[in-house]
Amino acid sequence: MRENARLFNKLTGAVEGQVMSDPASRGRYATDASIYQMIPEAVVIPQSKDDICAAMSVAREEELPILPRGGGTSQCGQTVNRAVVLDNTRHLNRILDIDTDTLRARVEPGLVLDELNRALKPHGLWFPVDPSTASRCTLGGMAANNSSGGKSLRYGIMRDNVRAITGILPDGTEAHFNGSEPAPGPYADLVADMRALGHREADEIDARFPKVQRRVGGYNIDALTGNEVNMAHLLVGSEGTLAYFTELELSLAHLPGEKVTGVCHFPTFYAAMEAAQHLVTLNPQAVELIDDTMIALGRNIPLFRKTIEAFVEGAPEALLLVEFAEGSAEANAAKLAELAEMMGNLGYTFSGQKDRWGGVAPITDNALQGAIAEYRKSGLNVMMSMKEAGKPISFVEDCAVALPDLPEYTRGLTEVFARHGTKGTWYAHASVGCLHVRPVLNMRQDKDVKTMRSIAEEAFDLVKRYKGSHSGEHGDGIVRSEFHEKMFGPRIVNAFEEVKSRFDPGGLMNPGKIVHAPAMDDRRVFRYGPEYDVPEFETALDWSAWPGAAGGFQGAVEMCNNNGACRKLKGGVMCPSFRATRNERDTTRGRANTLRFAISGQMPGGLTSDAMADTMKYCVSCKGCRRECPTGVDMARMKIEVLAAQRQKNGLTVADKLVGHLPRYAPYAAKVAFLMNLRNKIGPLRRLTEGLTGISHRRTLPVWSANPFCDAEAQDETPDVLLFADVFNRYFEPENLRAALRVLRAAGMRVAVAQDGSGRALDCGRTLLAVGAVDAARAEAQRVIAATRNAVARGVKVVGLEPSSILTLRDEFLALCPGQEADALADATCTFEEFLVQHTELPFKPLGRPIYVHGHCHQKAHDAVSPMLALLGRIPDAQVHMIESSCCGMAGAFGYAPDTIDVSLKMAQLDLFPALDAVPAEALIVADGTSCRHQIADGTPKRAHHVAHVLDTVLAG
Repeated sequence: MRENARLFNKLTGAVEGQVMSDPASRGRYATDASIYQMIPEAVVIPQSKDDICAAMSVAREEELPILPRGGGTSQCGQTVNRAVVLDNTRHLNRILDIDTDTLRARVEPGLVLDELNRALKPHGLWFPVDPSTASRCTLGGMAANNSSGGKSLRYGIMRDNVRAITGILPDGTEAHFNGSEPAPGPYADLVADMRALGHREADEIDARFPKVQRRVGGYNIDALTGNEVNMAHLLVGSEGTLAYFTELELSLAHLPGEKVTGVCHFPTFYAAMEAAQHLVTLNPQAVELIDDTMIALGRNIPLFRKTIEAFVEGAPEALLLVEFAEGSAEANAAKLAELAEMMGNLGYTFSGQKDRWGGVAPITDNALQGAIAEYRKSGLNVMMSMKEAGKPISFVEDCAVALPDLPEYTRGLTEVFARHGTKGTWYAHASVGCLHVRPVLNMRQDKDVKTMRSIAEEAFDLVKRYKGSHSGEHGDGIVRSEFHEKMFGPRIVNAFEEVKSRFDPGGLMNPGKIVHAPAMDDRRVFRYGPEYDVPEFETALDWSAWPGAAGGFQGAVEMCNNNGACRKLKGGVMCPSFRATRNERDTTRGRANTLRFAISGQMPGGLTSDAMADTMKYCVSCKGCRRECPTGVDMARMKIEVLAAQRQKNGLTVADKLVGHLPRYAPYAAKVAFLMNLRNKIGPLRRLTEGLTGISHRRTLPVWSANPFCDAEAQDETPDVLLFADVFNRYFEPENLRAALRVLRAAGMRVAVAQDGSGRALDCGRTLLAVGAVDAARAEAQRVIAATRNAVARGVKVVGLEPSSILTLRDEFLALCPGQEADALADATCTFEEFLVQHTELPFKPLGRPIYVHGHCHQKAHDAVSPMLALLGRIPDAQVHMIESSCCGMAGAFGYAPDTIDVSLKMAQLDLFPALDAVPAEALIVADGTSCRHQIADGTPKRAHHVAHVLDTVLAG
């Protein structure tokens, strides 16, 4: 993969936005959520419509295709091509107008759906097309794909909700596509030709187009057959092949109000399919399917485990989630009663449970309903979390049939899978007969590729027999375009080709989609094609948790299916650097793709290249992906592997040594604390030392304590708990450790500080891992394991205050020193709050101030925030509030470096700082993370405290 210097220079000279032609950047745009990979010629980040026109002009001159791209979440290969890719998401993402009277909005194509709905919510409105990728899919991509979602039963699909589209035709002409009569000119001639085509083919369209709601295959030439033709509806679903969308006019709806969900349990999958046609007669706004495979996989994903426990009863083979929104609690309750009665009449009941009746688990709690909805929306990623070589593959996944045919269609498709030695995973939209089914195949093997082709042929024959649609939601792309003639017949396909030729005679716009498509099983355009190979190499960490044909580190990297959950802009933690930069490079997906290119030889220099270092530069190791990536991509751990390879090649810099070896020199620095703290007080000294130390002069450093914590302060005989005294609290905020001691002892605990008798304090190796010094970190881990072995064997818990330190014992230790002893220590390790909330009730007095809690990212990743909230909630009259924010941005040394401080602060300014601005002046702010407290102190007038300090102040007596 070489750079095209001439193309790069021409594009750079023509556009104001960023142009990228290096292998790493092109590799990041070579895939979407499909099985395909096509490396683009270049990537442009347009800043304006003028940039789009200029890039299209250069592409015409160079005879290269153009590919508009949004979130890159397509499952059929729509958003990959050997083209000049234009990413609309970073700049062309504005809301241009919201008209609450006429219920319409005008938006740019790169606007993410959830961002629009956040802006609409204060008006009591929303855009009612709700695909599962709402947190990262763009409105332009949704229109190009004719997207739908769980509530299409009531609100329709994208075509039903787009009023007009402004776009640029391949020849550079701008046109406004709507239902109005055009003024004379080239656009009017185009409209006339399309209307003539629609009139000519009306009978064939009526005969060949499936009569189901979910038909999104091919071009929407049925929109051309009536007396009133809206040209925007022809563009909807055109997959970027006809025009470049620059503005969309959308129809809005009033928010549905209070909702309830009835979770219907079925003993067999067939029974659920048979029941769907009856349940929709109750007029729900959605009926969604979850099968037992998705339930089982979800139980193994920390993000969803508690949710599943809360709504799944027993071991059903299938669930139907029936959602009502009737405007009042009474009306919703009546609907649930009707649902229970119907389920009872169909023969499905629970027994012996007062709150479970008629085979229905009623869910009225809003938080739980939201959690269930997020779980269902993550269906693809949940399915892809299988840690084995075979994965559920998208190619027949959204065929749609009429509801009465659904049971026999699904039975027939299951038989097709069985004949080919595989099985399918099922979920999604039972309300409209569009189920996402994916057979489990290994796309690296020729035999499975041939099986995919055979299954596709047989499945589409089955769909045709039931007069259904082979493409019901996810579009055509590469995977289904070649089957249009089977589904529609040659005359309709000729009409599709005529549409393409009339709009785009030069084949500029995303060629090979909808018409003139390659074979769906052409391995030359597969992500794991015939040339794909990853040579074996020795890793620094243990990766045996990722087994299978492509296991180990390679398997961990390839768990990323490119669905882009890491591109969400609100909620949870992942991915904080992307939220600040909006750069695909800074997503978990972007890093995983670069890693895949590096280990497979598709990117020069591999793991030790400058491109790889640049890709990992803004990864703050927050571990948000560890919990929130449904396929289990653990980028924080992968970053350690990359840093280890780079340090082995290049060694440690002075700045690396200052960070990594902090626990070694800290005892000596503390003895001259006054001198060490001078740097904070003398501005010129900060500037003078910036280059040498790698610490920005704009940052203050934590203040060294002249009275650091000593192990001798807590060495009770036969301790009930071992206190792990981390380097940060030990030398910078020792009062937190002393406060923790007082609280633990007030709880009746005998406490000893964990030590190994060498005279050197134990260390978790966190700072060493941060700079890639894995061997040194392993030695520290071995010291900790040996020092705690006997106590752990007696059932003593190891408790710590700093989340990034104590949770290293539960996470990285398992990869540094795999074995029973590390497992035992991990099981015995607790955060301070986890330990106390389980063991005792403490005598607290009222605080008299509201408490606002900022959770450390590692606490969130390990689900360790809830105990913190619960413990603070035991303070009499406590008013505890959780601050909803992503990473604070400090992230250890990240926030101190001159080249990352700006991104560090921007991360904090997105959510945390505005939330703190709104905190009442009398409130107490709690943050367990040393970095978090320092970021708050550096960037706001507020101060945060460790929970141990807070509890110590409210101890009674």
